[in-house]
Amino acid sequence: MSHELAHGSKLMAQSEKTMSEKLAIIGSGPAGLTAALYAGRAFLEPLVFVGPAFGGQIATTTEVENFPAFPDGLQGPELTQRMREQAEKFGARMVEEIIERVDFSQRPYKLYSAENEYKVDSVIIATGATPRPLGVPGELDYIGRGVSYCATCDGFFFRGKEILVVGGGDSAFQEALFLTKFGKRVRIVHRRDSFRAGATLQKYVAENPKIEVITNTVIESINGTAPAIEGGKVNEVIFKNLKTGEVAPSAAEGIFIFVGHEPNSQLFKGHLEMSDEGYLVVDKHLQTSVPGVFAAGEIHDNWFKQAITSAGYGCMAAMSAEKFLSQR
Repeated sequence: MSHELAHGSKLMAQSEKTMSEKLAIIGSGPAGLTAALYAGRAFLEPLVFVGPAFGGQIATTTEVENFPAFPDGLQGPELTQRMREQAEKFGARMVEEIIERVDFSQRPYKLYSAENEYKVDSVIIATGATPRPLGVPGELDYIGRGVSYCATCDGFFFRGKEILVVGGGDSAFQEALFLTKFGKRVRIVHRRDSFRAGATLQKYVAENPKIEVITNTVIESINGTAPAIEGGKVNEVIFKNLKTGEVAPSAAEGIFIFVGHEPNSQLFKGHLEMSDEGYLVVDKHLQTSVPGVFAAGEIHDNWFKQAITSAGYGCMAAMSAEKFLSQR
């Protein structure tokens, strides 16, 4: 066999090799990176599959001021990069691969990327959830420049501003009430004339003088002072009344969208127990319906949805995984 053929055969054999690992973490947001830190300190040498977007949702936030230990705030990408460096310091290994298929039928469990197959003794799933977008022009362009999906994260930056909240459920009404602490006016925009929000929340909203409700209306587009890539910020939306068909511009500086989240759980359908909404079901130790497979963060948390709570869940999942592995 020629040297070239022998070398090619060796590379092929390497690419098809099945790797064995003690612990794999799927996801690289605050939950996954904190799990990696704690697992690394427990000498588990976790393998972290970064996924399609390193850092998760928080990495798209321009300013984070509510994460402990950073009184002056910091950029979302900087926060996740620091978390990554800390996890790597203790032995976590980041892999730029996307897991496309899993097999949890027996241990060791199997994870498959386009490049490799991995046999793992335990798994922490931290794939998070994705805010459901409106899907209108300008929305994605102005994320972090007037468009937000988290009032707790970003409300502070809209003190004295014109704020719109899009949605008609509990989250939209709760966040609208919260945003009255900051905005000079908060308008709730909903495509129907009835709401899914609970009766008590609707009462609080109706009684709040800073909140105005606009029904039977959708946002057609989101516009800015300049293109986002040139530093522009949101200053206007185009409304459309669904009953009259009237289209009109309206001033707005902050647009908070609460039309639901989609847990990133499609990969695990048929493998793990889920809620009707697709969130993974876990016990008090964050173990899923399969022993040794744990979940952390917004993949199971449909209530708090904060970077700091996701980090806490990552800590818990890593400690549970360490205990699971030590008992075997």
